[in-house]
Amino acid sequence: MSTITAPTAGRLDSDVPTAPRTGAKRKKDRGLVAFVFLAPWLIGLFGLTLGPMLYSLYLSFTDYNLLAPVANWVGFDNYVRIFASDERAIASMVVTAIYVLVGVPLILIVSMLVALLLNSKIGFLTGYRALFYLPSLLGASVAVAALWRVIWGADGIINQVLRSFGIEHLSWVGSPDTALMTIIVLAVWAFGSTMIIFLAGLRQVPHEMHEAAQVDGAGKIRRFFSITLPMMTPIVFFNTLMVTINAFQAFTPAYVISGGTGGPSDSTLFYTLYLYQQGFGQLNMGYASALAWVLVAILGVFTALFFWSSKYWVHYGDK
Repeated sequence: MSTITAPTAGRLDSDVPTAPRTGAKRKKDRGLVAFVFLAPWLIGLFGLTLGPMLYSLYLSFTDYNLLAPVANWVGFDNYVRIFASDERAIASMVVTAIYVLVGVPLILIVSMLVALLLNSKIGFLTGYRALFYLPSLLGASVAVAALWRVIWGADGIINQVLRSFGIEHLSWVGSPDTALMTIIVLAVWAFGSTMIIFLAGLRQVPHEMHEAAQVDGAGKIRRFFSITLPMMTPIVFFNTLMVTINAFQAFTPAYVISGGTGGPSDSTLFYTLYLYQQGFGQLNMGYASALAWVLVAILGVFTALFFWSSKYWVHYGDK
């Protein structure tokens, strides 16, 4: 016979046990799991990127030598020295500026032309894409830069070909007039990644617009400048920005081809190479840090101006 228990007299509702509040705990556990997965990235950000950057900013205001026990505070003396009395620093800026102003347009033009060629209906298209992309995987390597130095040397392949036509020329990398040109050619040769991005953008241009313009009598050149190029401006913006930033940071080809000296006659003395010489050659880490932050400021100003100007010439599909 079952027994029915009467409710206890005077028992309050607050005394009745309730289900545990699992929602807040579950949310906390999810946050903890997310933090665990983010921990390696956060450690890298603060320990390997942000921390060293802030420390280098401090060193840029000091006269710090790697062999010295302490860093002596000198204020803005390093920055004043860069622009007021260091002729090699100014020369390295000029060399880098020439490299950027000449190399970046050539890379963009060659990449666009090859992308237009590969966008047409030709056989063995996949093989051509891989063939043109391969140099971009090797162009910045030490081995290719060393090979480039041999190719453009006094007895290199280039001079051997010229001699077959009766043309004599000294070492291209050994002449102040042509040494920088060889590095620019190397940069243009490794255009594959920029070309692939252009090719992806060309595939997004509607064929119907070209067909309509062709019916109206527009030729290929007119269709390119009136249809393709305006619709490609976001891709052009991205490629121009990335190629320019990479050009400002170019180091390996100049270091290998010049043997780390920036010669002949400082004709290949890139700004990053001079920074390396000051920091790891002469151990002037304080001055090298100031040089690095000047480069950061230049890139920051250039990027800001580039984004500001984009509203006048970059056209997006939703506008």
